Amino acid sequence: MPLQTVEPQRLYRQIAEQLRSLITSGEFAAGQRLPAERDLARQFGVSRPSVREALIALEVEGWVEVRVGSGVYVLDRASRLAAAAPAVAATEWGPLELIRARRVIEGETAALAAKSAKRKHIKAMRDAIASMKGEAAQGILPLTGDRAFHTAIADACENIVLLETIQTFWDSRRGPLFERLGNHFESVPSWQLAIDEHESVLRAIEAHDTDAARTAMHQHMDKSHSRFSASWRRASAS
Repeated sequence: MPLQTVEPQRLYRQIAEQLRSLITSGEFAAGQRLPAERDLARQFGVSRPSVREALIALEVEGWVEVRVGSGVYVLDRASRLAAAAPAVAATEWGPLELIRARRVIEGETAALAAKSAKRKHIKAMRDAIASMKGEAAQGILPLTGDRAFHTAIADACENIVLLETIQTFWDSRRGPLFERLGNHFESVPSWQLAIDEHESVLRAIEAHDTDAARTAMHQHMDKSHSRFSASWRRASAS
């Protein structure tokens, strides 16, 4: 038999494939609740965020249903809804892993912006936050302003590679995994917290305090990661 090309896979996809095989083999029957994330993480020998990304991928593909306040349940694949679900692209990044990568890169772009930002860049950041507040006040998730804020910080670094990298990172949240995760955890109240965190970053950049800017961005990303990692029970209360 000819050998097949071996391709590296994202960890969440490897976990999802194992769970999918267990469902297909009948180990987990339709209607059954899957073990808790912490138990799956222990059995797979991986982190809970990786398990969460796998479960979200399975939900997008119609294998399971996440019921906030209850757990994750296996769907009947014979149902029309499950059968029509799209496949997650092999190239899609896991949303929680993406946030961790953004923490590394955007902590440094915030520090660089604190050193080199001009008035036009500061104004762009202020305008972005004002846009976020306006959208949130209307009950709209302020994604447009959020992208503008992070773009303005990268633009202040005057490095096109950093700018395009930050834009690519942000635009990746438009993928089905991040959007589905956001459906469970993002709300106007949670975005109000994020706006406060953005303002902390802006204050540090305005003060030209590189260490404070880096720390404020790290804290923002850490808190974002925590919000998306909250228990399903907490999600039901948001």
